[in-house]
Amino acid sequence: MEYIPNILFAIILVLGIGYFARNVKRLIRNIKLGREVDTSDNTSERWRNMIRIALGQSKMVKRPIAGILHVIVYIGFVIINIEVLEIIIDGIFGTHRIGLTVLPESVYGFLIGAFEVLAVLVLLAVIVFWTRRNVVKLKRFLSAEMTGWPKNDGNIILYFEVVLMCLFLVMNATDTMFQQANSGNVISQFIAPWFGDNTDTLVIIERTAWWLHIIGILIFLNYLYFSKHLHILLAFPNTYYGSVEPKGKFNNLEAVTNEVKLMMDPNADPFAAAPEGTEEEEPAKFGASDVMDLNRVQLLSAYTCTECGRCTSACPANLTGKKLSPRKIMMDTRDRLEEVGKNIDANGGEFKDDGKQLLGDYITNEELWACTTCNACVEECPVSINPLSIILDMRRYLVMEQSAAPMELNNMMTNIENNGAPWPYNQMDRLNWAKEE
Repeated sequence: MEYIPNILFAIILVLGIGYFARNVKRLIRNIKLGREVDTSDNTSERWRNMIRIALGQSKMVKRPIAGILHVIVYIGFVIINIEVLEIIIDGIFGTHRIGLTVLPESVYGFLIGAFEVLAVLVLLAVIVFWTRRNVVKLKRFLSAEMTGWPKNDGNIILYFEVVLMCLFLVMNATDTMFQQANSGNVISQFIAPWFGDNTDTLVIIERTAWWLHIIGILIFLNYLYFSKHLHILLAFPNTYYGSVEPKGKFNNLEAVTNEVKLMMDPNADPFAAAPEGTEEEEPAKFGASDVMDLNRVQLLSAYTCTECGRCTSACPANLTGKKLSPRKIMMDTRDRLEEVGKNIDANGGEFKDDGKQLLGDYITNEELWACTTCNACVEECPVSINPLSIILDMRRYLVMEQSAAPMELNNMMTNIENNGAPWPYNQMDRLNWAKEE
């Protein structure tokens, strides 16, 4: 009978980690639906970006209030969960506070004391975050795309963090052995009197808090896949694989480049037949109309989006009342990718045409053409997401596959083709204005 708690703990742990691993596998499968992209260049710069942006939170603190509070929650939540290692060892082997056994009391006390202080700081930060969302109601949290699940998701995470931090403090406050050691209980010693001094009651409360804490962490771990807080895990690969090219650099399509080279080569025969024995390849699709046309870094970014709205709040098109919201572009891409993934799961691992696509069913032409390509959204994102790259790829599809550019743009391209310039004047007439009196 004494081993039943250990066995039960092991079962819960295996189920929690197993379900998480299953979702991670599905996540990787979905991302790999995108086109491959070479990210083997500039390795040292990529590592610096990951350390500076993802680990160092350098872009978060550009907005000091939210940035500093986020750093507190980030550091506190990560460091406090180091204690999860102790909980797992205790749960599997039936020990109690194994850290007190393997570490000097002063070291263990310092660690737990630091964890308790961080837990309180996290609680204070979460309260401020909740207030900003639900009482102050910052404008960037009230956009059209931030209703329903996206709005509730942000609050659910905050509630999760409050519960987990409170359970951690209650667990310490009701642990008689820990309190009697009087080392590391810098916060919990003030909470301990709330629960009385009945030993049996304290044991029940401590064990309940202990079990709820570890179960809560496993639930939170598996909740991440369905939440915007997946960025806790994906911010690191996203900042590593993010573009290291100058902002605004437009990538060339190899097929188009080859055609231009062919046109400029005086010795080339554009009508020459393909060499004997070579198979004619299916023409590459220009641009993107669905998530499978995007590259893997763009799909990774869609899952990484924190929905913080910094991109949208800096977007000049959005600020002037246009329909475009860079945050919505990323959210729509993720939603469509999830829809495609579910389609594959439901059809035995094969995607069956559902009559939908990202362009039109999720993102409209109006949104795409509202973009000024200023890169403000790219500059603002705290985890190196590039909504502009998706917008440009979808624009490319509209222009090169559907000839669906706005009239003004079509006129400009016609003028360039006919006159060698965007203006509707013959080259011979361009300097006529200088002769006018």
